Formats: sequence, C-alpha cells, structure tokens
Amino acid sequence: MAQHQLDALDKKILRLIAEDARIPFLEVARECNVSGAAIHQRIQKLTSMGVLIGSQFLINPEMIGYETCAFIGLSLKNPEDYDKVVDGIKQIPEVTECHFTTGGYDLFIKVYAHNNHHLMNIIHDKLQPLGLAQSETIISFHNSVNRSLPIVDIPEVYLHR
Repeated sequence: MAQHQLDALDKKILRLIAEDARIPFLEVARECNVSGAAIHQRIQKLTSMGVLIGSQFLINPEMIGYETCAFIGLSLKNPEDYDKVVDGIKQIPEVTECHFTTGGYDLFIKVYAHNNHHLMNIIHDKLQPLGLAQSETIISFHNSVNRSLPIVDIPEVYLHR
C-alpha cells in the first residue's frame, strides 16, 4: 500500500467533518484558512486513502418504531459455513452490524427490533435456520456513549500505511 501521511490540515478537516458531517466545504475552508478547492481535493485524497469511508444520515431507530436493541453472540454448528452464514445475515435488514470475533462466539451482531416479540421472531425464524449451534442475546436498555473515534495525535505508524 502507498505511503501516506496526514498533516495538520488533514487532521483539522477530519475534526471538523467528524463533528458535523453536514458542514459546508466553504465553512471548512474558512476554518482552515484555505480555498474551497483545497478542501475538496483533501476530502478526495482522504477518501481515496481509505481514511474517509463514506457519509450518511443517521436514523434514530426508536423514532421509526424499533424500540429494542440487542447484541447477539452466535456460535456456528459448522465454522466452515462462516461465509454462508454471513451472507444470510446480510439478508436480515434488522441486523445493523456483524463482527467476526474471538472468545466464546464466532460472530457478534447488533439487531434492532420493534419489540421483544419481534426480536424473538428474528432469532427463531431468521437466525436459527442459518446453522447456529447456539446464541446468546443481550438487550440494551440505553446507549450511553455513541461517537466516532476522536481525531487526536495519531501515532506515526498509522500515518504511513
């Protein structure tokens, strides 16, 4: 992979857009004391480097009827079926994250459901048929911290990838 380094301008841009993804590039340019074209070029560079991986609007699940958030640890009957199981999980719209993990589970997923009954149906009707040996569900009562990683002093080793 090519060697890239984030300079002070890159870090300032990242801080500003991480704080408010809807901030206009011209406002970022004013804050950084550079031209709008320079900001546009830097954003393109950061995207092509893989530092920025997209932008999106975040939807509050509760406001659209998804009142139950759960984390589910999944153990597979046959770990060789990992790819097939992940492909099946991708077809379940209520699953918003899926992680391949160490520890007691093969996979760890985040699920939103309308209520506990809906969650039970997701587990029984959509997840179990994928080939699970077992699952363990943890329901979240409240998300106390939800943020992006801060743009602070990034160790040099990560700037040269």
